[in-house]
Amino acid sequence: MKAGWLWPFLVAAPAWAGPLFENDAGGLPAPHIYGGGWEFFVGGGVAVFDCDGDALPDVFAAGGENPAALFLNRSAPGGALRFVAGVLPALSGVAGAYPLDIDSDGATDLAVLRVGRNVLLRGLGDCRFEDATADWRLPQRDAWTTSFAATWEKGAELPTLAFGNYVDRTNPDGPFEACDTNELIRPKGAVYAETETISPGYCALSMQISDWQRKGTPELRISNDRHYYVRGGYEQMFRLSPLAERSDWPRISLWGMGIASRDITGDGLPEVMTTSMGDQLLQFNRGEGFENAPYGVGTYAQRPFFGDDGRPATGWHAEFGDIDNDGRQDLFIAKGNVDQMPSNAMHDPNNLLMQGPDGVFHEAALEAGIATTERSRGAALADLNNDGLLDIVVVNRRAPMEVWRNVTKDTGNWAEIEPVLDGINRRAVGAWVELRAGGVVQSAEVTVGGGHAGGEALPQHFGLGGAAEAEARVIWPDGIVGDWTPISINAATRLHR
Repeated sequence: MKAGWLWPFLVAAPAWAGPLFENDAGGLPAPHIYGGGWEFFVGGGVAVFDCDGDALPDVFAAGGENPAALFLNRSAPGGALRFVAGVLPALSGVAGAYPLDIDSDGATDLAVLRVGRNVLLRGLGDCRFEDATADWRLPQRDAWTTSFAATWEKGAELPTLAFGNYVDRTNPDGPFEACDTNELIRPKGAVYAETETISPGYCALSMQISDWQRKGTPELRISNDRHYYVRGGYEQMFRLSPLAERSDWPRISLWGMGIASRDITGDGLPEVMTTSMGDQLLQFNRGEGFENAPYGVGTYAQRPFFGDDGRPATGWHAEFGDIDNDGRQDLFIAKGNVDQMPSNAMHDPNNLLMQGPDGVFHEAALEAGIATTERSRGAALADLNNDGLLDIVVVNRRAPMEVWRNVTKDTGNWAEIEPVLDGINRRAVGAWVELRAGGVVQSAEVTVGGGHAGGEALPQHFGLGGAAEAEARVIWPDGIVGDWTPISINAATRLHR
């Protein structure tokens, strides 16, 4: 992408107001804190999904040494965000969770990442869950799991699961240079039966399975924390079938924390944002590989943007989303010191980077009212009150969770698209949703993974700017291309196979 590149239908669109948020953390039944010692310096993820079918996203938040929490959404449409406490099986040591429908029964399940043995919670409907780890025969390790991704492989009844582990706590020479290996777990029928070790491991903090070349071949990307592998480590890419590391992958070394992916240039290929201690790295997808974004694009966010602390920033969860519905993807990054690391900024505000018509991102967190400086970790962008605006949830280490309601004025139109398959893989993980409006096609991939220790299972959100009509189609996981279908504006639409 070059400066001066424009979204065609936005050139003549009205100018939207700057982003603005209201603090609705008081709408939680009680403050929620991700706490604990050194084993919870990382993690702190949040899973957002609708567990009772009322079209209001509910929230599962990791607690670390504190109990994990389930918050059931009781917000009025367009109103203040309000939640009540849900009920969970007893869970301790939770670092994060990812929502997905493992058994394709229409009720969302949860893959819960723990310092200890991981847990699969089966959704029973009405926001009730049971521990199905033994029923699904998930292989167990007493590890320190910090990342996750999943996809359905051809002919499989259950998804293939990737678990990323951090430091090997049993290594007496650790924690430095003591990174654990990771696992790829494949099913046989209705249970899990085969574990493949992903090695070498370089302290994985985020994973994503994506068909990033759009050739029908998903691959596993792993972002690793250089702080613990010290030397020799790098960001990794693996082919899944058979499992093999790509030898041609450029060996970029980061203190990698989180992964965000979305097409932001309009060419249909997903760009990738990787957070880090220091520079946040945006890479443009060129089809056969990735190209590092120039500094002038405005996404490096390498130091706090206010205050007098000039030390490097520490990025964790990153997520693309159209905050003002102008048809351009914006970027939220959760920031915060690991604990008391003196080489990095202690008061490190979260970023809200708004993309302009020229493709350049500009910081807006301060004016939006969300530039808090707690030790943020996991986060989520989701329309929590069905007003078409993406709200923000942020989990903080040793500080209360934040809930921000988007009250931006004079925003553009929007649409949400949910692809649905009958039978296996009901949420169509691996599908691509394309939306066409005003002469522009936007693309979004349905994935499970990325972020930092948490993610969403929600319809794909698209801002439309000034466009008053739109149509959408789905390229299904098996490559079958659906027809372009007119969709409702400022509403959610389900597209069935």
